[in-house]
Amino acid sequence: MDIISFITAKPVLIGLHLGFAILGIDAFLWLLGEYIANAESTRRRVWAAVLGCIGFAVSWIVGGYYYVTYYGALVKPIILKGTAPWAHAIAMEAKEHIFLFMVPLALTALFIAMLDRPTLEQSGLKKPAMWLVVLLPVLGLTIGLMGYVISAAARWGIV
Repeated sequence: MDIISFITAKPVLIGLHLGFAILGIDAFLWLLGEYIANAESTRRRVWAAVLGCIGFAVSWIVGGYYYVTYYGALVKPIILKGTAPWAHAIAMEAKEHIFLFMVPLALTALFIAMLDRPTLEQSGLKKPAMWLVVLLPVLGLTIGLMGYVISAAARWGIV
């Protein structure tokens, strides 16, 4: 098996999709910790936000490739014919639409993280930034739960 075939194999794509999503979630939890600690280091905030953006962006790309290449043709029909067609109709549709906002929200958090601490506090953006940074991991974990429901529906035909 050549490297391209291996990288584009279904289990590897799903693993990469999940792994990079976890990287994004963890990075934004790190960023939240930086805000809570009221850390002086803009550099650490930016690194955390950059890692979060990369994680979510790569997860977005890999997940999109999997969806176009495998899910629509192979997985979706199994779910729709199974005992839990709602797993696609509700969980997958919600996952798709929520995930579209993840990278733009992550980029917004990155741009705010680039502000130095005095500017962040004087502009009144610190509290909204913290709420945004809380929202990103919560949405990421919610999307992960939806992915589990979808996988369960495809594997067992029930949820």
